[in-house]
Amino acid sequence: MLSAGTIVHGTIASVSPQMNTSLRNVKMTAKGQSPISLDSMNIRGSTIRYFILPDALSLDTLLIDDAPKPKNKARKEADRGRGGRGGRGRGGGRGRGRGRGRG
Repeated sequence: MLSAGTIVHGTIASVSPQMNTSLRNVKMTAKGQSPISLDSMNIRGSTIRYFILPDALSLDTLLIDDAPKPKNKARKEADRGRGGRGGRGRGGGRGRGRGRGRG
């Protein structure tokens, strides 16, 4: 069910970390209207109120994320310096907080 009261039935093709969902073989029923059949549909995650999944679905095996995590080389290099953000400490970069300039 979506936030506006629209009910969507279909086969989940994929779900992103933001809960954006792709569906196939969709039957969409807007509030107070007749159902519409669609081949596929993408739904923004923030508009989804809840999912109803079949009881026969074994979630224990499907929800295991066994993919290897990529190493973030750029993050390790940034952490090497002093302070982790350029290494200048308090006050920021060149001449910050020292008046208006020359003259």
